[in-house]
Amino acid sequence: MYVTVRGVPGSTASAPASSAPEPGGPGEPSRRLVRGVPATVLALGVVSFFTDISSEAVVAVLPLYVTAVLGLSPVAYGFLDGVHQGVSAAVRILGGWWADRSRQPKWVAVTGYGVSALSRFLLLPVTGFAALTGVVALDRLGKGLRTGPRDAMIADASDPSRLGRDFGVHRAMDTAGALVGPLLAFAVLVAIPVGVGGYRSVFVLSAAAAVIGLAVLVIAVPQRRRADPAVAAAAVAAPRMRWRDLTDRRLRRVLVAAGLLGLLTVGDGFLYLVLAASGSFGASWFPLLMVGTNAAYLLAAVPLGRLADRVGRGRVFLAGHVLLVAAYALTATRPGGAVAVVAVLLLLGVFYAATDGVLAALTSRLVPAASRASGIAAAQTVVALSRFGASVGFGLLWQLTGRSTALLVVGVGMTLVLPVAAALLRAPRTAVTR
Repeated sequence: MYVTVRGVPGSTASAPASSAPEPGGPGEPSRRLVRGVPATVLALGVVSFFTDISSEAVVAVLPLYVTAVLGLSPVAYGFLDGVHQGVSAAVRILGGWWADRSRQPKWVAVTGYGVSALSRFLLLPVTGFAALTGVVALDRLGKGLRTGPRDAMIADASDPSRLGRDFGVHRAMDTAGALVGPLLAFAVLVAIPVGVGGYRSVFVLSAAAAVIGLAVLVIAVPQRRRADPAVAAAAVAAPRMRWRDLTDRRLRRVLVAAGLLGLLTVGDGFLYLVLAASGSFGASWFPLLMVGTNAAYLLAAVPLGRLADRVGRGRVFLAGHVLLVAAYALTATRPGGAVAVVAVLLLLGVFYAATDGVLAALTSRLVPAASRASGIAAAQTVVALSRFGASVGFGLLWQLTGRSTALLVVGVGMTLVLPVAAALLRAPRTAVTR
């Protein structure tokens, strides 16, 4: 049995789905939409939908904008990509701590979304490398600040027994935006193919989408609303966030497991490059590989969230990594052919659906409510930093051994680590902190 909240004294996790609805809580029919998903979760999903349209439209064109339009070198783009990965990871715990300490997760999230929206406008006049680096860092600072508080609000608004489903719904809406963003950018560049005008048009639309997402957050998302009034009362009476809550043995085991697996999780871009090198498709189709992965993620997020609630979140999290090993093996041994390309994209998308929201749901039940945003942010930081290390290490391995050998080595490594991670995630039924 993996980490679970079932059977925890005082927990509502084991309560049947038909438990009486709480006045004002997510069980109240007027507060529920779309098969019982809390309105707060749906509103945060809409916020993430528009924000991902904004961010992914920029991400889709930034490499070409930096190198082909601004004339900067690939090394400069590599540095920008490092800033893109690292800044967010570095400030996520800060965002979680701020939300827990202030008990104002909504307004910490508003600050994060607002900072990212501001960066979209600053993209328009910026052309120099230093200024562009500052804008990218500002965008990632906003993402780092908002992610933990947002996920804490999802956890607070959800019935504990349906956390996996609700995170799956949110991630599906988020990923829908990640699908639309690159397609929007592709359409704009097709319509305005020459010069800087097309790119700046993408930035203008990106800024507009960011503002819409921020407005929805301010207007439609309430301040923290807890699923269980008893839990809410306990949280009010409880002391504020304590750093020692993040040293709980159960949380440490999850963080170590996630970190070990993260160190062997190769960035999607490397797999896409191997697929492209097989000659199965033209270079113009390369940006659409991300769309294919996100489409699979979108379709699988909710079903896998529901499955995680039923069979155990740790099990689904591990199963996702098994699929990732299959993606490595398929990419390394049979990268050619449309069928193989589609299969790899499906495996990647389902991997994300089985791990991203599921890890947040898993972590949120392992820390007291007063430290929830910090706990979720800690897990996200561990994953982001370990994957950053994985990307750097894989690049060196590729350079030394070749792409197929490097993928097989990482796949074998993850196969060996999976039993260790399973042992770390296996925990007694008791003692899940609220």
